[in-house]
Amino acid sequence: MTVDVATERRYWAPALETQSRAEWDALKLSLLRTHLAHAQAGSPYYRASFAAAGIGPDSLKSLDDLRRFPFINKTILRQRQEAVPLLGDIAAVPESEVVYVSASSGSTGVPTLSPFTASDFDAWMDYEARQFWSSGLRPTDRYCHSLNFSLFVGGPCVLGAQKLGALSIHAGTVPSERLLAILKQFQATAIWTTPSYAWYLGETAQKQGIDPARDLAVRRIFVAGEPGGSIPETRARIETLWGASVYDYYGLSDIFGSCAGMCEEKDGLHWAEDHILAEVLDPATGEPVREGERGELVLTTLQKRARPLIRFRTGDIVSFTSEPCRCGRTSQRLLGVHGRLDDMLIVRGVNLFPSDIEAVVRQDGDFTGEYRLVLDRENHLDTVTIEVERRWGCAVPHGDLAARLTRRIKAVTGVGPKVAVLEADVLPRATHKAKRVEDRRGSVWV
Repeated sequence: MTVDVATERRYWAPALETQSRAEWDALKLSLLRTHLAHAQAGSPYYRASFAAAGIGPDSLKSLDDLRRFPFINKTILRQRQEAVPLLGDIAAVPESEVVYVSASSGSTGVPTLSPFTASDFDAWMDYEARQFWSSGLRPTDRYCHSLNFSLFVGGPCVLGAQKLGALSIHAGTVPSERLLAILKQFQATAIWTTPSYAWYLGETAQKQGIDPARDLAVRRIFVAGEPGGSIPETRARIETLWGASVYDYYGLSDIFGSCAGMCEEKDGLHWAEDHILAEVLDPATGEPVREGERGELVLTTLQKRARPLIRFRTGDIVSFTSEPCRCGRTSQRLLGVHGRLDDMLIVRGVNLFPSDIEAVVRQDGDFTGEYRLVLDRENHLDTVTIEVERRWGCAVPHGDLAARLTRRIKAVTGVGPKVAVLEADVLPRATHKAKRVEDRRGSVWV
């Protein structure tokens, strides 16, 4: 598309981004019908899966009919890739059409690949440009991309900033001292990293005598990979540290880099609704939850030709709204990633997410903001200990700090944890995704 570089332009794709909900639904239905036909024709896996379920593209009369199609999950992706190397038989195009692959981290098994055709890749970069634009990035910005370029699906997103016209710095995951030097030399105005690393990098700067808000030019920070960016308390702490505005992004290695992001209103994350159809389901029943309620995110690609994903269970616990945003965009908005099914802690029958704890800890200025949850089992009962650090120079006694935090966490979660108050800089700092939970119980589920 031809880009109008005028900084006052409000939308990247005005007609698409401001269309009515009825028009969004009509567009998704049209795209989905075409996509299901492509999946059936090109993918041996989907051809067999649809036949076994007694359904096909002709079964789709409305968006609700998608619920008749079977789920797919990460285990199936991995199994099919191992059964039919390199890309698996879920892929719907020959390898000769694939121009790029990303890979998951493989933290739970063999890394799974995510293939892209040339048209897939171009469409993805156009969406990334649209998302950056909604967050206020402009051609006059200097954008520093500090995500991993090594097979990580977030690496190429820098090309979306280039498509938009911003001066783009391909920094990658260099050591913190080197990144700070880059930010200072280039006077970068925007950066993308994880919430934990944004906090760590700001602390590192301060220890070097650099005030991020005064000595650096960063005024927009895009974060992804952890729930913190959608936790107001966490976002506010990072914004105060940097003197910058923080925007949360959500990505998925199995589809493409960032599928949703905050506009300048910061009221949820605008969803890539013309690329990915989102369902929010009760994890136990598989039935849709009411709008605004928490449920498991299930995704169906609408345009990705290389490897369609039909009803992919992400394991992410989310909530959505379809109410129009104050910015004028009408796409669905992700209200937050509240945790993961495999990160959800069950403590004395109560479902507990680390993000719930984070919101309380980060709200209290007497703590540094770092925390860790230690789960144990004593006399057959589950216990939670929240390890937190008192702020530098805080004069409040440890016992008073612990009692106050215990009360606040119990009021929010219903769980009365033990609180261990530590001195500043005791807990380990994360340079990328933070490990917040240490589970010492033998079996969580019994």
